[in-house]
This record gives sequence, structure tokens and C-alpha cells, in this order.
Amino acid sequence: MSVTILIGGQWGDEGKGKVIDLLADRVSMVVRSQGGNNAGHTVVVNGREHRFHLVPSGILNPATLCVIGHGVVVDPRAFLQELDLHHADGIATDNLVISERAHMVMPYHPVLDKLGEELRGDDRLGTTFRGIGPAYEDKVRRIGFRIGDLQKPAFLEKKLRFVLRLKNETLTRLYGAEPFDESAILDEYLGYAELIDPYIRDIYPIIQDALQRRRPILLEGAQGVMLDIDTGTYPYVTSSSPTAGGACTGSGIPPSRIDKTIGVFKAYTTRVGYGPFPTELVGELGDFIRETGGEYGTTTGRARRVGWYDAAVARYAVATNGIDSIVLTKVDVLDTLDRIRICTGYRSKGELWDHPMANISHLKHCDAIYEELPGWKASTRDCRSFDDLPPACQAYVQRVGELSGAEVDVVSVGPDREHTLVRSLPLAA
Repeated sequence: MSVTILIGGQWGDEGKGKVIDLLADRVSMVVRSQGGNNAGHTVVVNGREHRFHLVPSGILNPATLCVIGHGVVVDPRAFLQELDLHHADGIATDNLVISERAHMVMPYHPVLDKLGEELRGDDRLGTTFRGIGPAYEDKVRRIGFRIGDLQKPAFLEKKLRFVLRLKNETLTRLYGAEPFDESAILDEYLGYAELIDPYIRDIYPIIQDALQRRRPILLEGAQGVMLDIDTGTYPYVTSSSPTAGGACTGSGIPPSRIDKTIGVFKAYTTRVGYGPFPTELVGELGDFIRETGGEYGTTTGRARRVGWYDAAVARYAVATNGIDSIVLTKVDVLDTLDRIRICTGYRSKGELWDHPMANISHLKHCDAIYEELPGWKASTRDCRSFDDLPPACQAYVQRVGELSGAEVDVVSVGPDREHTLVRSLPLAA
């Protein structure tokens, strides 16, 4: 057993945290590979809800080493606040490390995030104002700060003097906002340094040792394929790569060592914020699915947009990421519906498309093509195996797999661990 990647196959919020928790006791290491505290994973154990934003969801298993990889951007304040909450819940974090190469969210990033969104007006992207995009922007501009910089006070001070001059020019001249004080930021982050220092590691030897010993590793992605900066619905995307390729880059594990890629999909589709959404449901049915599924953001609390399962999106995700195993979550949300639709493709300007087109305007105004299946009109919450599911539900799951291009190996019919029906354990053998 070696390396398995787990990613979201839609626009995020597919239930990845629950799957990570399911698999964590079967691996020696879980590596979070990208994103920041703009994403959240929720895990329910024995009726108790645990929310994770930066800490990998595998932390609930004390025998599993949890790594925040260098593809993640870490807000030190948010990280420490999250640790405090986990410690208050009795969750130990002795098995947690952060790559010294992971970049930091600085105090000016959330401010620039919010001001930039306001400047866009009607063309705003719908960010979370947590500064994730600006942090990744600075990473690419090569003026970002890394977690390891907290261990080098003199370097931190020298670099901050240069970078803050650039940021304050933007804040005051472009936005008419107040500048930041260098000494205040330095004092704040040096205070964080003492608290975060025990977690900071060079993860290269840790990863390499696990690979050489063929220890099972699980790479945990945040967000979803359709929010990828390259393959998603640009510009309505996140600022990192929540794909299988991004998992390799953000962890330092080469593609040649990947043995299996798991895609997590909801039995319907959701997305947060703006951007095209071909199967979106508005009105009473959409409201019903949103309320029944509790479709509100783990991190932001924002209401999610909801729609039918989009097999064109799923096929695209499967093909571009090499997904060979599907986990289908929230099947129980559809229990009471008479008829259920699956989008099989799109019609745009007289053309048929079997995958999402890059032209956002065309995707926004296309017509979804649907296949309709009968609902099962029965509760699935008490089902404990795939064979326990109503026949119509089994048929729906099978059809989702056929149209998506990969086998559905796990079906989730509720929030708790016991609500997970495993047909085949989706881990690298």
C-alpha cells in the first residue's frame, strides 16, 4: 500500500472530511496539499461535529501523522485559533506538523481581498475575504512569507520592510485605505512564532522516508476540481490547484508514486459564490434540497447554490484527474423526491457538449440535457450496506457511476461514520 489522492470532483463541499476520517486509521500519514482557511471539512463522530479549516481531517486518529503541506497558505492567527478549539474538544495535535515551505497569510491580505472584491463591483468573484487569493498572488510574485520565516526574525524584519512598502502604496494610493504599521506586524508574527515553532518541520525527509518504507499515505485536497485555477470555471475559481496534479505539487510526492485517486461527489451538485452552474435549481425544490442537506458553508456559513448531479462535470473531473474510485455522499438528501435528474451534457448555440466548455458565458447560458430516473421514496438512513438500499436508489448510484466514468465504491447516507456504505475500500492496495 502506498499513496492515495482524495479530491473533490465538483465545486467543493462534497464531504471530503468524512471520507478522510473514514480512511485515516488505515494510513500512516495524511497530507493536506493546498488551499487555506477559506475551506472547511466537517466530520461527525458519535453525533458530535468537528470542523477543520487548516488541520487535516485525519487528526482525529492519533496514530496518523497529519501534515500541512507546502501547497497550503496558513493564516497563523486562524491556525492557532483552530488548535485552541480542537484542544478544547479533547483532540490532541501532537501528531501534526507544518511544512516550513508553506506560505503565510499576512494581515494585509484579507484587507486587499475585500477591497479588491469591492472594486470589481458586479464582476466580483465571491471570495471569503480571508486573504487566500492575495497570499497566493504574493507567492507567485515571489514576495510571500513562508512559515519557516518565523524562525528567522532578522530575515522576517528585513523582508517585511520591503514588502510592506509595496502593500502600503497599493492600500493608500489605489484604495485610499489606511497603511499597516511594520512594527505592529512584526511583533504580532514573532508572537505567533513561539507558539507555532513546535509544529514547523522540513517535511521532505518525512515524506521520503514514508515513500521508501511504502507506508500508506493519503493526500487530502480542499475545494474541488471545478474551482481549479487552470481547469475550473475561471475566473470564478480558487487560487490554488485542488486537483490530483496539485496534490503532488503541494506535498512533494511525484506522480509516479501515486497508486489511486479517489473523487468525492455529492449525489447532487452545489457551489458557493458566483460563476456558471448549468444544473442550478432555484425556487422551492432548490430550497428544499439546501435545507435538507444543510448546505451552508463550514467556514463561512454562506448558503450554497444547489442543482442536479452534473455527469458532464463528473466525467471531466474523472478524465482530467485519473479518478478511478468515486465516493458518493448525501444520497439520503434525495430520499423523498419523486423524480431525480442527472445532467448528461449541454446544448449551447446549437452544439452538443459532453464536458464543461472554457467559455464561461457559453457555460452560463447553456441548456443542460437531462436523464430522469424514478426516486426511491424511502429513507436510506438505516441502510448499512449497498444491498440494503432501495432498488431505485441502487439504480441511481449505478447510473451515476456509468455516466461519470468510474465505479462508485462508497455511498454515504448520513453525516456519521455509521452512515457510510463501503462496497470496495477505495485505498491503494
